[in-house]
Amino acid sequence: MNVAAHEPDLIARREGSAGIVRLNRPKAINAVTLDMFRGIHRALDQFEADPAVGLILLEGAGERGLCAGGDIRSLWESANAGGDLGKVMWREEYTLNARIAKFPKPYVAFMDGIVMGGGVGLSAHGAHRVVTERTRLAMPEAGLGFFPDVGGTWLLSHAPGEIGTCFGLTGQNMNGADAIYAGFADVIVPSRKLAVLREALIDLGARADSARVRAVIAGFANGDADSSVAAIRPRIDAWFAHGRMDDILTALQRDGSELARSILKILNEKSPRGLVVTLKLLRLARASATLEECLAREYRAALAVFASDDFREGVRAAIIDKDRNPKWSPSAIEDVTPEIIAPYFANAGADELVFK
Repeated sequence: MNVAAHEPDLIARREGSAGIVRLNRPKAINAVTLDMFRGIHRALDQFEADPAVGLILLEGAGERGLCAGGDIRSLWESANAGGDLGKVMWREEYTLNARIAKFPKPYVAFMDGIVMGGGVGLSAHGAHRVVTERTRLAMPEAGLGFFPDVGGTWLLSHAPGEIGTCFGLTGQNMNGADAIYAGFADVIVPSRKLAVLREALIDLGARADSARVRAVIAGFANGDADSSVAAIRPRIDAWFAHGRMDDILTALQRDGSELARSILKILNEKSPRGLVVTLKLLRLARASATLEECLAREYRAALAVFASDDFREGVRAAIIDKDRNPKWSPSAIEDVTPEIIAPYFANAGADELVFK
């Protein structure tokens, strides 16, 4: 009998002095459903109140990664049917992101393998973020007619220079060292050492504090955190410093280098509307005072995304039919008018997020 087939999608239990939160959908690279978000909320309630729990440990089942994001297929099905899953799921998810950022006990995330979208929201807001040589972290939402959400605009806008703008618009992968440089992670631990690190954290005791957790993790780090993207930051800063997508594209075109052409090709494959909305959200986030402010803005924008043709088309092309040939509307940056993006920045839904 296959016992694993009967395990729940979320495993939350205490092991030693650690409250374990394991995403347990390995065949889907642990994509997170609404029920899983609700389960994590309940688990954090329990672990916060339990004096025997000294820290939280987030991990993903299987070998492929921590989490490939939210359950996009279900969102697409709901959007096509005129449902409200986006409204409900993002509300639960975004309040959870804010809670993780302020959680009173040490929150450790093992960001091994693929970490995308909603997986970033569950991990990169934590206090102790561990990446490995296998980490591939990305916020690829602009390729779905969407934008980097789950507090992604806050994280990206606080990356050095225009590194976050580049990663947010292109959706390209960060390796472990890049994730540390961009402010999404703290330390690299070789993947082969994660099991032993896990045991050390579990054995820390109920009075584990951030300093002790940090020291234990540091004892397993390999110290190799040289980011390749850091070396090209001056060029990225020059290309992505603009406040309009037209100007960013023009800067890349004028440069003409192989790197500039490769980035331009990537951007030309994205939703023009998604790129314009993403850039505006990143610029607004840069002037924001708190993560919660960004999450509230993202929520309002997400409600407009859920009703948009671009979101349904982007998910269709990438996940449903997998033809990788989305028909964006509009199809060109210059045709994305202020009237088209105005609904993304309206006040509708502003009072629906309640942060603890």
